Amino acid sequence: MELTEVKLPNGQTTVRRLDIDDNGIIWYVNSSQGRLGRYDPKTGEIKEWASPSGPKSHPYALAVVDGNVWYNESGKRPDTLVRFDPATETFQSWPIPSGDVHAGIVRHMRPTKEGGLVLHQSSTNRIIRADMKPQAKAK
Repeated sequence: MELTEVKLPNGQTTVRRLDIDDNGIIWYVNSSQGRLGRYDPKTGEIKEWASPSGPKSHPYALAVVDGNVWYNESGKRPDTLVRFDPATETFQSWPIPSGDVHAGIVRHMRPTKEGGLVLHQSSTNRIIRADMKPQAKAK
């Protein structure tokens, strides 16, 4: 076994979670900087994008589903579920319900066999299922 440290471009980076897509690309959330990051182990290239809610969005949980990167912004109220499409480098966001609790804080998310997500919201002690609807193809 050989361990190699990957030096990220910003020394203030705090990586909370990561996942690996079908092409071997490593996706991570840079919580302290409010950014989504991508590391390509084949080329060594690292690229980051600003999260939609800005530098204090505190991205936390992350999962790759069908080539899209999903994560939450735990510094926003209510927390948001964010989808990043690597092909177009675009973001979409949805509020995550947290009931009567002001902060939901999603700590973990995992893909389902059906192509959705299961989220663990720690401050509400809830499990939330996100079912993705197929997108219509452009004609």
